[in-house]
Amino acid sequence: MIRKSLLAVATASVLPGVAQAQYIGGSAPPPPAAPAYGLRESPEASLSRHVRLLAINPRNYEALLGAGRAALALGDTQAAVGFFGRAEEVNPRSWVPKWGQGAALVQMEDPQAALQAFSAAQALGATQVSVALDRGLAFDLTGDQARAQADYRAALNGPDANEARRRLALSLAISGNKTEALKTLDPLLARRDPGASRCRAFVLALTGDVEGARSAVNAALPGLAGNLDPFLRRLPALRPAEKAAAVNFGHMPGAGGGQVAGVLPSGPRADRLADLDSILNSGAPVASPPVAARPSAPTWSPPQPVRVATVVPTPSTAIRPTPPPSAAPAAGTGFSLKRFWVQLASGNNADALNDQFRRLKLRNRDLLKNINGYVAEEPAKARLLIGPFKSVDDARIFADDLESIDVDAFSWTSAPGQMIRKLPDQ
Repeated sequence: MIRKSLLAVATASVLPGVAQAQYIGGSAPPPPAAPAYGLRESPEASLSRHVRLLAINPRNYEALLGAGRAALALGDTQAAVGFFGRAEEVNPRSWVPKWGQGAALVQMEDPQAALQAFSAAQALGATQVSVALDRGLAFDLTGDQARAQADYRAALNGPDANEARRRLALSLAISGNKTEALKTLDPLLARRDPGASRCRAFVLALTGDVEGARSAVNAALPGLAGNLDPFLRRLPALRPAEKAAAVNFGHMPGAGGGQVAGVLPSGPRADRLADLDSILNSGAPVASPPVAARPSAPTWSPPQPVRVATVVPTPSTAIRPTPPPSAAPAAGTGFSLKRFWVQLASGNNADALNDQFRRLKLRNRDLLKNINGYVAEEPAKARLLIGPFKSVDDARIFADDLESIDVDAFSWTSAPGQMIRKLPDQ
């Protein structure tokens, strides 16, 4: 049976607005041909092509890796984790899936977990150059700039040398080494690299030269330095790990552990600063009001009481979440730690998911009896979930059981800090 969960990952999580592909009673259409040698393939086209390959063979290792890389390039870290996790199941001796998981975890701003994944990748044979670009960012996010810079220097010999040079300059500036940071950018500035111009502005701000940073912003984006001024002025006072999060992800510390500063995109890009123009032109806020700095180690708000899934066998052999009712969170309560779920559907209208879950329960009374639904709302879509489960393996087993009765489902992990609300009792 063709596993529809992989299609759901790609269409629901990575390409919102595209109808889910289902090939019931027939074969999937042939996938598009790979691009000719020397031609670049867009992440969207790459994802589409690899998902079509997975519709034909869900255990196609290269297609899983290709889909994972494309999801990373599109900034959908959850989908990337899913694809790389499947690839690891197919080929557990390869280091590439572990690298992919680590790269996604860095983008999710979970550097400690990312470092563990990179360590596992190296144990399986990955070289320093293979993991250096992403591991360097993980070290930066933990405040270990020395190791970060060693990795970025190694990555200068890899395929992403320009991005490694930008990140190295920012890391050097976080360490207070303004002269070497600017020297590092010189080759890119000589080629009029726009990312380097913006990076130079952050280097100046990180090292306390706010007026120089404002001038650099004005040179790249005339008249817009005033919008960015509060962000630039706060940078020098931040702790090293906070500086790394601010200039790489646009996250400025604030009440409750952190706020999005609205300066940089959260997804990975060849030029992480390339969206600064459109963000500033849109008039989006670029900084939160000055508040007390958070502790240097990344912290999250205390978790609300949540139910922890207990797995028990049922006559249908399913593993199901069966928590004591008293431990369930009240409607509207959010989960503040990473949790493991099964996704049943997604869409643009979060309110419609309640009716969709009710219909699913009516059609599958035995399997979904006493199970509550939850919704994760994101800017482009909302996800219908059940759970949480104790582990990703438990979530996958339950998703597989749903697949066996033709209910589209796949495991999904909520990021730390992501709000999940409970649907009203059915």
